[in-house]
Amino acid sequence: MAMRRRLAPLLIVTLCTFLFHSDVNGQSSSRGEVTILRNQVQHLQETVEQLQQTILQMQRESTSVDQELKQQVDPVKRRQAEALSVRVDSPLDLALDELGIPDTQPGRRALWTQPLGGNTQLRLIDISADVLFYAGGSSERDEAISTLQGGAHDPNQRGFTLAQAEFSFSGAIDPYFTGETHVIASFDPGEGGTVFELEEAFLTSTALPYGLQLEVGHFFTEFGIINPQHPHEWDWVDQPIINSRMFGGDGMRQTGFRTSWLAPTPWFSEFHFGMQNADGGAMPSFLGGELGGHGHGDEEEEGHAEDIEGDGIAGRPIVDQHVRGFGDFVYLTRWRNSFDLTDELTGVFGFSGLHGPNATGRDGDTWIYGLDMKWRWTPASSFRGYPFLTWQTEIMKRDYHAARFTRDAEDGDIATLPGRTLNDWGLYTQLLYGFYTNWAAGLRYEYGGGSGRSITGRKNDPFRDDRHRVSPLLTWRQSEFSRIRLQYNYDMATHLEDDAHTIWLGFEWIYGAHPTHNF
Repeated sequence: MAMRRRLAPLLIVTLCTFLFHSDVNGQSSSRGEVTILRNQVQHLQETVEQLQQTILQMQRESTSVDQELKQQVDPVKRRQAEALSVRVDSPLDLALDELGIPDTQPGRRALWTQPLGGNTQLRLIDISADVLFYAGGSSERDEAISTLQGGAHDPNQRGFTLAQAEFSFSGAIDPYFTGETHVIASFDPGEGGTVFELEEAFLTSTALPYGLQLEVGHFFTEFGIINPQHPHEWDWVDQPIINSRMFGGDGMRQTGFRTSWLAPTPWFSEFHFGMQNADGGAMPSFLGGELGGHGHGDEEEEGHAEDIEGDGIAGRPIVDQHVRGFGDFVYLTRWRNSFDLTDELTGVFGFSGLHGPNATGRDGDTWIYGLDMKWRWTPASSFRGYPFLTWQTEIMKRDYHAARFTRDAEDGDIATLPGRTLNDWGLYTQLLYGFYTNWAAGLRYEYGGGSGRSITGRKNDPFRDDRHRVSPLLTWRQSEFSRIRLQYNYDMATHLEDDAHTIWLGFEWIYGAHPTHNF
């Protein structure tokens, strides 16, 4: 048909040309010349008929070629359709298959998936379990190790430690929301039993316009890099010193909401704003107050401070407070940027800020600031992500404005703690090098310090003394679902008489479909 469309205009132009030429000659020549023109027209008609026959022959040949091509393409399409229809089963599905339960069993797959048409299905729920197990030895006794390992799920004793078993449930609620729930099970040596803890349970919007996203529920505060992550996402086996001091052993998390906005910039730029309850054990810098594990020294504050020592930060008393207005919540702001410097080098920079009341009284409040940075280099020739090189750093500072506290002592005297600002700061910086497939080695340095005296003396306070820690690391991943880590900690802390030397051997394994870890 295309050939025919191209030849038709040519024939028309040729015919018109001859007719025009015939008309001009007819006006300027004798009748004898008309006979010659008639012969020319007859010859032209014969030429047109020959061209029509040629076009028909070409159409027949084209149809034959189309049929041959279709015969060749159809098997390819069938193989593609078969490949797309192959079911990718979860470990749970595979286990059910091993039990001999047929795929066609009514209602079985509807529990996990929802068909959307054709071979496409919406995954409704993913279930996974992540287990962290450690073995270790140290130059310090267990009591001292617990003051060095501030994370609630850090290895914190010689011998064996089952740090946690995390059970995660995630999936689509409807076209507008997804949901996640994370539950932690751990063994309490003191109680001799298993403790269950709700870590997170929240909804995330998926259909808001203008680059907006909303999260509501119970979740980790979006501050820096480490705090929003679960322990199994960390490169090192333990929580950085500065994170334990600012946010406690469990990391800062509470019930509230968080909204984010993806700015329309040439690079990735995202703004976060959130509001959460200020109380609870995971909010020690705010109304939660209690960090625990404070040492006892001979330094005193003004007045009879030893008579009113409490369990809050710096040994300050904790005052019971209730929510009375919007000033009794913790507010978050975060700005995160990411860009590709080259095809092989990616950088992430972020700033975070928190403000809320603290447990020292109505006049007490806390500000926390943080800067974070992460670089990742992966060459174009990498295989399965190896080799790679990452550099990650976080810097934090806390201004803890402690309110004035007064009470009557047992002897009738007035015991008073004046209002005071306690400053704490610190950082960690770590370098991780994936030098061979599934193998990585790294080095991390940490520092924690501050100003403003603790009631029992800052140098004797494990959560406010001057500390340094150096930690080399070696990691081997057998697969995406398991890894082994060997880590050495060299701790220098003023609350210890001698430097501490500790070795941890960590094992991690995962069941089921787990969410992809963020860069």
